Amino acid sequence: MNNKDLAKNVLDLVGGEQNISGLTHCATRLRFVLKDDNKADLKSLDQLEGVLKAQNSGGQIQVVIGAKVDAVYSELKNLTSDHIGELTDSTDSGSKKRRNPVNIVLETIAGIFTPVLPALIGCGMIKCVATVIAALGWLEGSGFMSIINMIGDSIFYFMPFFLAVSAANRFKTNPYLAVALAAGLMHPVILEAASKIAETGVKSIDFLGMPILLMKYSSSVIPIILAVWIMSYVYPVVNRVVPKFLQVLITPMIVLFIMVPLELIILGPIGSYIGNWLTDGINYLYGTVGVLAGAILGFFKPIMVMFGMHYAIMPIQIQQIATIGSTMLLPASLAANLAQAGAAFGVLFLTKNKTMKSAAGSSGLTALFGITEPAIYGVTLRYKRPFFAGCAAAGLVGGFYTLVDAKATAISLPGVLSLGTYTADRYIYIVIGCIAAVVLGFVFTLLAGIKEDSDGNKSKQQATDKFNENSTSAATEVTSASAVSLTSTSSDMLIVSPMTGEIKPISEVEDQAFAQELMGKGIAIVPTEGKVYAPFDGVVEALYRTKHAIGLKATNGVEILIHIGVDTVSLKGKYFNAHIEQGQTIKAGDLLVEFDPEGITSAGYNTITSIVVTNMQQYGDVLTTATSGPIGESEALIKLIP
Repeated sequence: MNNKDLAKNVLDLVGGEQNISGLTHCATRLRFVLKDDNKADLKSLDQLEGVLKAQNSGGQIQVVIGAKVDAVYSELKNLTSDHIGELTDSTDSGSKKRRNPVNIVLETIAGIFTPVLPALIGCGMIKCVATVIAALGWLEGSGFMSIINMIGDSIFYFMPFFLAVSAANRFKTNPYLAVALAAGLMHPVILEAASKIAETGVKSIDFLGMPILLMKYSSSVIPIILAVWIMSYVYPVVNRVVPKFLQVLITPMIVLFIMVPLELIILGPIGSYIGNWLTDGINYLYGTVGVLAGAILGFFKPIMVMFGMHYAIMPIQIQQIATIGSTMLLPASLAANLAQAGAAFGVLFLTKNKTMKSAAGSSGLTALFGITEPAIYGVTLRYKRPFFAGCAAAGLVGGFYTLVDAKATAISLPGVLSLGTYTADRYIYIVIGCIAAVVLGFVFTLLAGIKEDSDGNKSKQQATDKFNENSTSAATEVTSASAVSLTSTSSDMLIVSPMTGEIKPISEVEDQAFAQELMGKGIAIVPTEGKVYAPFDGVVEALYRTKHAIGLKATNGVEILIHIGVDTVSLKGKYFNAHIEQGQTIKAGDLLVEFDPEGITSAGYNTITSIVVTNMQQYGDVLTTATSGPIGESEALIKLIP
């Protein structure tokens, strides 16, 4: 499925544009704030091609896409502007549903800081390069180093300007007036006077009898967010009072006349004190129970990523760097990312599944560079034990990093490329921690094992051999049962083929969501007849509007997805004819969908059909009768081992 089609499907499954009050994205996921969460079909989103995971967390519907999230987000914006209307990146203040205040705060923080991430990470990586060059003694005192350091420091020094724009979008107010508020905080009159307090003894400026405390707001976070938030209420009130023919001239003037003194007299100092209190609190916590604090943060960081809550600590990290020049929180994130990489490599070593080996290897490498969602959602969390093995390893290394006073001097993706931004009592401790995180994540995963090998390779091979030997007789038994095509052999369950064709390994499907078994374990069939039949008694859980994909649930709880062709969603239902409806009860052998294989092929699409068990985590293993050869409708295809 291409990015545009994926965007269309996601938009439909969250309830359409009319249900969206806010949309943004981070490094791997789309983040929706909906007017009615109940209108979002999380199950269908979870099964959608190209989606790794869909969940409701922190007051948001989060759709984990992976590396191509930016492209899908762009398609969503294009679709909206072209066909539906403007879709802003802010929360709809008119939404009337009651929501958890904690969730509101978390999603607001994420919504403000996520758009700034590219600049933060870019400048952080440049600071890393500058640190490495300086450590090697190259170009010391040169103009080149001056410019490189300037670029690296720019976003941190001018942070209020960046946050002004994203906060304005979040709070649905004028971004240019928000930038003007940032300019008020960063004006030389304020900054220069604040820098000369020790020299002049002047700590405030009089404004109509009210003191403006002199403070340095460069690199500050909370003051500008508070100011823009208050302005989002002041601006519409002023606009209502001023006559329409004077609004262009008078409204901005009145808003700035109110807001700039207000932020300098009240909001700026309050925000600065809050930021300092947060920094002092974290410093005290780490100074008092430092090892335990680092261990707890290291352990829970992957869990925070899983629920999309990891951006909640971003303001504290930035405030620490602005106040003391470094943050002790980021090393725990470094440990967590590398530990999940080690856990993914552990799965790579343990699994016998070729596609999972590929997924574990590639996502493990990605995690080494700071992006852990593919490793978490695609590998470690699927087996559960490796995920918590990585958490345990991160906890140990996080505690170690606190013990050796590890800190980060810039905000960057916590991975091997940003090691130059980390310091400790001795730099070798940073390297030791990185190696320990990967090794411990790997070793703990080996000790914990993964579910597919829980019975041992020998027993699994015996089960496979026995199944292959009996597949023909089982198929005969199933066919004679006619009305029951999901049968039990001892405690095992058998699913028959829903179509006639040629069996192919699922890894040959030209769609990584199926080939890497992100959608579930199963098999592929190249159809020789354009008919899909019900493989068991059950219910039609999902029938996509394009009729190319069917979600079925058997009476005993087995759930499968039958996906006809690759990217055939683009055909918009052409060449497909459904004989069932979503929610309909079905019997084994019922005709579900007819399609025209020749028409689909002539349109340039592959007809290879994926048949996967989507709730495979409920079973010990999912086996197939063969990886090649012909198969008829109602012949044994998939065996589930409890």
